[in-house]
Amino acid sequence: MKRYVLTVDLVPQPRRVAAYVRYHRAVWPEVQRSLRRVGVRTMDIYRLRRRLVMVMETADGFDLRRRMAAHCASDARCAEWEDLMRTFQRRPPGAKRGEVWAGMTPVFHLDGRARPRPRSSAKRRAYRAR
Repeated sequence: MKRYVLTVDLVPQPRRVAAYVRYHRAVWPEVQRSLRRVGVRTMDIYRLRRRLVMVMETADGFDLRRRMAAHCASDARCAEWEDLMRTFQRRPPGAKRGEVWAGMTPVFHLDGRARPRPRSSAKRRAYRAR
């Protein structure tokens, strides 16, 4: 099983944030079926004011970009949902160009696994300097 942890910000408008939360209390059935069909096993979204964090567990071999594209293409309602959700979302600080939900880097694991290392050499140098 693969785990993704992603973050996004919501627009700075309380009514729009409330609307986003309402939509997620009743996610469209076509969207839920499609996510399961493309290999998403679990998905949880947490909120702190305007910041969202999504924890998603998927089938092994899951390719996030490819499978989410397949999800959007699977049903017109899925594409409509994703387009609608984007109207509430804003790129968080540090997101790559074109990225809305930004991947987060693990910092700590309680289960005794080795401490995660940043991927880029610049990040590695900063990591070692601590």
